[in-house]
Amino acid sequence: MFYGSMVALVTPMFEDGSLDYGSLERLIEFHIAAGSSAIVAVGTTGESATLDEREHCEVLRQVVGMVAGRLPVIAGTGANSTREAIDLTRCAMEGGADACLLVTPYYNKPTQEGLYLHHKAIAEAVAIPQILYNVPGRTVCDMLPETVKRLCSIPNIVGLKEATGNLQRLRELLDLCGDSIDFYSGDDATGMEFMLQGGKGVISVTANVAPRAMKELCDAALSGDRDTAERINHRLLPLHNDLFVESNPIPVKWALQDMGLIQAGIRLPLTQLSPEYYQTMRQAMQSAEA
Repeated sequence: MFYGSMVALVTPMFEDGSLDYGSLERLIEFHIAAGSSAIVAVGTTGESATLDEREHCEVLRQVVGMVAGRLPVIAGTGANSTREAIDLTRCAMEGGADACLLVTPYYNKPTQEGLYLHHKAIAEAVAIPQILYNVPGRTVCDMLPETVKRLCSIPNIVGLKEATGNLQRLRELLDLCGDSIDFYSGDDATGMEFMLQGGKGVISVTANVAPRAMKELCDAALSGDRDTAERINHRLLPLHNDLFVESNPIPVKWALQDMGLIQAGIRLPLTQLSPEYYQTMRQAMQSAEA
């Protein structure tokens, strides 16, 4: 249903932290022109943790309106409260999103049974297609392949964003689930190999800065053209890595500001990129030809 280079879009803000819809529209046009395959709005990179529910729903409505059917819109609607996740997912469906991305509950540290029941409850409450999102480095909660297998039988659970960076995990998931759902990398550094081994795309931070190159990389990898994919990925590797010199989305927002695409807005407790990393980021952007 969804494939290729799917950008985990930042949420532009003014310096006082208020939302900047003019820059949001500019970013969307930038990605449509560059050939991104989908817009993933208000996920981790979109600072979902510091948007209140009203803002969250409004940003999603704005993105859907600005995209105007030209690309799929996947809405980040995960929460560590099942009721809140249902409310956000319903808001996304009513706002016209094509699917939702639901991170495993963070901080609570649920059991595998709790994870299963959480995602089952959301899927049964809201009919929109849903993509599970496993990122234990952020959530301190790892959804194991056996739990994913249990969730595969729910019709509107259509995919999993797997952000462990562990390619053995992908092989286990494919063995257990086959083609009953699609698998997407949430780790740019291993995304190329993930696709060459059976993944359907990358939900990408790098694509914010180098969308055309990420599209070309995904196209090559999904067609099995390893040589071309490796050549493009070599250019992008510094960006894959250096976009995490500080917590995401600090570096990617700085890069987009440096490119003149957004203003210098980010919400506490996140801060502006430390000056010691400016040159590192510029070198990575130059390598990627961004």
